[in-house]
Amino acid sequence: MKRVMLRVAYDGTDYCGWQLQPGVDTVEGVLNQALSTLLGEPVTVVGASRTDSGVHSLGNVAVFDTDTRIPADKICYALNQRLPDDIVVQSSAEVAPDFHPRHCDSTKTYEYRILNREFPLPTERRDSYFYYRRLDLERMREAAAYLVGTHDFASFCAAHSQAETTVRTVYDCQVEKQGDLICIRVIGAGFLYNMVRIIAGTLIEIGSGLKEPQQMPAILDACARSAAGPTAPAHGLTMIGIEFAENPVMAEL
Repeated sequence: MKRVMLRVAYDGTDYCGWQLQPGVDTVEGVLNQALSTLLGEPVTVVGASRTDSGVHSLGNVAVFDTDTRIPADKICYALNQRLPDDIVVQSSAEVAPDFHPRHCDSTKTYEYRILNREFPLPTERRDSYFYYRRLDLERMREAAAYLVGTHDFASFCAAHSQAETTVRTVYDCQVEKQGDLICIRVIGAGFLYNMVRIIAGTLIEIGSGLKEPQQMPAILDACARSAAGPTAPAHGLTMIGIEFAENPVMAEL
């Protein structure tokens, strides 16, 4: 028995999120089925981040246990032949038997993309949120800077979250623009349910003049969901990747 780690990219448009749910298509469900068929044994993956319906990823991490004799680093090639075009495994590797992607120190990076122009573009509709009102980049950057550090992010957490604590650490929060696309890039040790999407919704309000950048400390201090802006739509959010404090990949003999 060995444990294998996958880095998985996917377009989340047509999936009801990552996590397995009865009667609907999920990324986890598709992976379980494809792996079970490939390896000839029941396989259940464990994901590092259970992204919501419509959210995308360039490198979510999942692990599974298997008795297969296929080399771990070759599994991704065979697996991709059995996956739909909107799910592609970027790499596979053997890891320590006790490695768990949700129970170790890691850094996660998310990006929220906003198409800020007068009319939408069909080619951008799946992975960016169209917003026609002109956004002020400098106001958004000023507000984003207040989020860096360790804070109680209760105001940026969905009301029905079951998190034991709402204190989180954000290492960086940048707002950049290329052409008509504004990208909010957030790096942290971990995130609350809908946290990045609520950050994006709040920064959009600030960028459009509905809130002031200087209100961000008060929004944090309020520790109330009603103090922050709306939850931005899921399809604008992409998990860029996860980096672990210690490399879990086992060295080749």
